[in-house]
Amino acid sequence: MTAVTAPPTAVPSKDHLEPDEHQGWGRSRRDECPRTAHGTWELTDRRDPVAILQRQEEHRLQFLLPIRHARMLASPFAFYRGSAAVMSADLATTPTTGMPVQLCGDAHLSNFGLFGSPERALVFDCNDFDETHPGPWEWDVKRLAVSAVLMAGDRGWDEEVQRRMARNVAFAYRAAMSDFATKGRLAVWYSRLTDDQILAVAQDENRTAVERQFRKARLNDVTKAIAKYTEVVDGHRRFVHQPPLVMRLDDSMDADAAAAMHQTVIGLFAEYLDSIPAYLRVLLGGYELIDVALKVVGVGSVGTRCYIALVRGRDDADLMILQIKEAEHSVLEPFVDPVAYDNQGHRVVVGQQLMQAASDQFLGWANVGHHDFYIRQFRDMKGSINLEKIGSQMAENYLLLCAWTLARAHSRSGSRIAISSYLGKSDKFDRSISDFSMAYAGQVHQDHAAFAAAAADGRIEVATSGY
Repeated sequence: MTAVTAPPTAVPSKDHLEPDEHQGWGRSRRDECPRTAHGTWELTDRRDPVAILQRQEEHRLQFLLPIRHARMLASPFAFYRGSAAVMSADLATTPTTGMPVQLCGDAHLSNFGLFGSPERALVFDCNDFDETHPGPWEWDVKRLAVSAVLMAGDRGWDEEVQRRMARNVAFAYRAAMSDFATKGRLAVWYSRLTDDQILAVAQDENRTAVERQFRKARLNDVTKAIAKYTEVVDGHRRFVHQPPLVMRLDDSMDADAAAAMHQTVIGLFAEYLDSIPAYLRVLLGGYELIDVALKVVGVGSVGTRCYIALVRGRDDADLMILQIKEAEHSVLEPFVDPVAYDNQGHRVVVGQQLMQAASDQFLGWANVGHHDFYIRQFRDMKGSINLEKIGSQMAENYLLLCAWTLARAHSRSGSRIAISSYLGKSDKFDRSISDFSMAYAGQVHQDHAAFAAAAADGRIEVATSGY
């Protein structure tokens, strides 16, 4: 059994505190870390962002890294998506409140979206937890707010809009945390954003677009994934070989190596089944593995060992795709108190279940060789907002949803009463986050330029097509 320390509770010394004690503790943290202290960003020690990213890539699949680099070069916002390791090192130099929660660790705008709950409802939540780890709650808020500034900059919106978006992230987080501070633990635990709730607050001019996104998400299920990623060859269903983004094992290596890898994946599934509840073992135990492919995903994850597995149940009409994704150590780990997991996939699963209101019921973990993995369903009613097509007003409304979701996620593990007390009723924190976000966005532009220079002088290799 994996050894795990207790999840973060953000409670000092005593086993249980009364609400007024939480409030007092939260207010007292202002003495150590004033709310205005969050407003500054200054690079005290010259760090090389390219070197940080190269260290992160040392144990990844080297032939895929040019794809990662090409995706990150696209814009400062794209670079930001792939450089959580750089920002984590930077955040570690800033003042912190000392009130831990379970962090997402990479809470940028593109890591929120829609997916199907086990009850088949469409819910909105954080959806990427590769970097999840206990740490200071404000780090997630800052990462979300900076992503809002960078997105607005990419869209050509002026500085006033950028500042307002960052400020609104902080305001919405503060307001949501204030509300959660009044609720009991179960009420917080069961809080969620469904499609009906989002539609209820959608403005009339946005309602049609929102409903369209919901329809797309509901249709983005296993049936669509099977149609998109598989084909029938000689009477057998298999993945479509589309290198370098989707590479069937049988088409990417010699027959003996492919057969050995298939056996490795089968062995991985045996360990995975031990990590999920017994009743799900009965369900998944009735599937057989029929094909495996390496699949490139995301921006920051490119180069990790990420597979998709096609499994067959009763017949060829009873198919499912599972994603097997490598779990590395969190980029936060060097800068926060340790949490003991003997499998990083287990860390990801526990963090996701702590933060999400409804998680994929098939989440589990396993290890093969020297690599940890977590396993989940692939493309289960997954949907997201196209940030390149929405207007500034809809973007601001979307940010409010993300900030509310982040506050809810933090409230499940941390002291929501203490955090709300720290934040208070004034807009000091909001203005500080706006100031920090504008300053740090400038840092991201500098780092992106340094990354582009490294590409130009050959320090890093960049794909020219197929990414």
